[in-house]
Amino acid sequence: MIQDEKYMQLAIEQAKQAEALMEVPIGAVLVWEDKVIAKAHNLRESEQRSIAHAELLAIDEACKKLGTWRLEEATLYVTLEPCPMCAGAIMLSRVKRVVFGAYDPKGGCAGTLMNLLTFEKFNHQSEVQGGVLEEECGELLTTFFRTLRMKKKKK
Repeated sequence: MIQDEKYMQLAIEQAKQAEALMEVPIGAVLVWEDKVIAKAHNLRESEQRSIAHAELLAIDEACKKLGTWRLEEATLYVTLEPCPMCAGAIMLSRVKRVVFGAYDPKGGCAGTLMNLLTFEKFNHQSEVQGGVLEEECGELLTTFFRTLRMKKKKK
């Protein structure tokens, strides 16, 4: 668990970078053999690309770095429970383990609404651990959206 918290802190740092860009503060870090091989944060607004989620960007960077699409020994740390798109990419890239911070009651597909990552009918399942540094990860999102709503009210 201490190791999980260490890497989740790095994902939180990525989330803060997203927040500085007025992006939804979500960060991801991919670890292979106890080394960070990729890190990313949301860039959906900056790039105006619906697929520019932190998890997908980290997975893409890791695949390029390792020269393979199979991430069978990797652990992905992400500050928010993966959405259906990201859960699909995680499963298809065969990430061994997924550790997330805050649960997502509106789109979480790693246990909240459903769990695509452990669905037995797929040819790959990931180990899933949720709630790591949950309060800190959740507070980033709560504060971001509260600030956004206040700005909209002032207009």
